[in-house]
Amino acid sequence: MSSGLLAAIVFVVAYGFIVAFYDWRIVAVWAAVFVLLAFRVIDPRGALAAIDWNVVLLYFGMLFVSEAFLYSRMPDYLATHVARRAGRVGVAMLLLCLLTGLLSVALENVAVVLLMAPVALSISRSCNISPGPLFVGMAVSSNLQGAATLIGDPPSMLLAGFTGMGFNDFFVVDGKPAIFFAVQVGAVASAFVLAYAFRTERRPVPSIAPVGIFSKVPAFIVLALVASLVLSSTFFHSTPIANGLLCVFFGTVSAIWYVIHVHRSEAGTAAEKLKSLARTLFRLDWQTGLFLIGVFVLVSSLTSTGLMKSIAQFIQTVSGSNALAIFLLVVGVSVLVSAFVDNVPFLVAMLPVLKTLTASSEADPYLLYFGLLIGASVGGNITPVGASGNIVAMGIVKTEGYAVKFFDFVKIGLPFTLVAVAASAAYLWIVFG
Repeated sequence: MSSGLLAAIVFVVAYGFIVAFYDWRIVAVWAAVFVLLAFRVIDPRGALAAIDWNVVLLYFGMLFVSEAFLYSRMPDYLATHVARRAGRVGVAMLLLCLLTGLLSVALENVAVVLLMAPVALSISRSCNISPGPLFVGMAVSSNLQGAATLIGDPPSMLLAGFTGMGFNDFFVVDGKPAIFFAVQVGAVASAFVLAYAFRTERRPVPSIAPVGIFSKVPAFIVLALVASLVLSSTFFHSTPIANGLLCVFFGTVSAIWYVIHVHRSEAGTAAEKLKSLARTLFRLDWQTGLFLIGVFVLVSSLTSTGLMKSIAQFIQTVSGSNALAIFLLVVGVSVLVSAFVDNVPFLVAMLPVLKTLTASSEADPYLLYFGLLIGASVGGNITPVGASGNIVAMGIVKTEGYAVKFFDFVKIGLPFTLVAVAASAAYLWIVFG
């Protein structure tokens, strides 16, 4: 059996296992890596070289920045502040979804959904309504805005790592307004979908107790991180892991602040405080970072055996090398695939394909790269299993005793996705096509 065929079989089997048993995705991807190493499809040195350490550092650094920011209760304060001034329940639901999306520009999606959950549940209980539609709206809004910046979501980090894009490039690239603005166009268009979904909730917003802020320090850390990323993209664009190192630095600062704050403010013995810190560490999403590392190695085996080049040639043959046809095909396939499977391995596999396509067609590279990111990030909004944020949101609703059926999610997620992707893709074609 050729190494290319074996790599393809291992990838398909691992991907199928990830789809069927999502909670065991780390086992699946690392088992596949060990098989590839055992059969010498890829050697240990090649496996290490395949890992994009800038993306890995970005992800793990943002874990600590996000945790400290959430612990400060600044986002809780913003959420309750918005909800109390909304007037009507439907308006409050829409504003909470928009705020969830706004926070997801800089924070990990699952963390933001967990953060917004108490406020959403409070409104739902006070108004005696099912929290399902609101949680669906928050999840899809979070997934959409995660594609807007380099630090918003793993797919954005992956794109930046592969292309060498900096933080600023998500706003302006080659002198053109970039993916951030495409996402905002999609957000504005899809907000009308959410407004229509919440149209029947016209009763006044009940009284919601204000939330106090523990500390403003994490908010300043987030602002300093963003400012540093802007400066890094401007003056140190050629440094391979500059963004990752910055996130690790501010993640370390956030972790130190968190330890000091817990030690000073929380009651209990030193042992109890240590246990509290340990619980916080175990609660962080380490799994996604380890999953990313394994995916880099797994997909590199497909690239090294020439399979990615073959796929690129097939797409070019089908599209006839027409830029618009290639763009629509990339966006459409991304949306369809990401509706049912994790977008991380799909994105990592597709990036080398697009690199080959852009070298042999007249399409602007950023047109295809941004189209892939939009499709892969927003396509997960179609179904409750298409993104981690969706799974977490539906899990919270279930623990509250409410059932959100598969097609209840689709009823909001599908039109939201179609409108957001269509608007964002139209923007990308106008600017880059």
